[in-house]
Amino acid sequence: MIAVSPEGRITPGTPGLYRDEHIGSWRRVTDRAHREGQALLMAQIGHAGPRGSTRPRREGVDRPLRQGGWPVLTVSVSREGMDGVAEAFARATRMALEAGFDLLLLNLAHGYLLSSFISPLTNGREDEYGGSLEGRMRFPLEVLTAVRAVWPDDRPLAVSLNATDWTRGGTQPGEAVAAARMLSSAGCDLVRVLAGQTSSRARPEYGRQFLVPHSDRVRNEAGISTMVGGNLSTRDEVDTVLAAGRADLCQVDPVG
Repeated sequence: MIAVSPEGRITPGTPGLYRDEHIGSWRRVTDRAHREGQALLMAQIGHAGPRGSTRPRREGVDRPLRQGGWPVLTVSVSREGMDGVAEAFARATRMALEAGFDLLLLNLAHGYLLSSFISPLTNGREDEYGGSLEGRMRFPLEVLTAVRAVWPDDRPLAVSLNATDWTRGGTQPGEAVAAARMLSSAGCDLVRVLAGQTSSRARPEYGRQFLVPHSDRVRNEAGISTMVGGNLSTRDEVDTVLAAGRADLCQVDPVG
């Protein structure tokens, strides 16, 4: 994930798109990739929110920094703070465009800031940004709208979305379908289907192609294109998923 602001980093080493010098650094990457092949490059931008200011992942997941940390934002952020986040996403989008990325992906999953608005496990707000799914989706949709206003219509705009939090009281697959419909109406072209990492109480159900059933449901009930991974590692698996109409793109996991 590429952070949209310094306080939006997960760890001190999280790359960013919030300073002018970042554009040139990313441009060197995209230019070289475009010169040497036909692959399209996607920038995943996001804000770590409550999962920020942590140590490098090699030291464990979500372990707070011993020193040099920064204040983190949570779902209780003020209206002024929310405006600042939306502006940071729009700025990062402009920078991603200048840096030469072909696709843009907003992270609305895995318990990061925008995800924490969507999940009933983490959103306890009592104003118009909490309560029902429509209320919990309100701020993520505001951010998506700000990004869509900057990102060209001829370049795909995608989001990462949790299909389930894997715990009682969390996001359920039916809500994910409804959320995907809202995102589509707001200008989202593609949903990357993910799951979990919202609560320590989650009971993940990993296995071969474990995200494919969720992708199938989001794609065919919400009527939006999906990208799916989840232990997909062979060409035959990918061909089967695509041929069955259970996803439009597949994320292949390396073997070994």
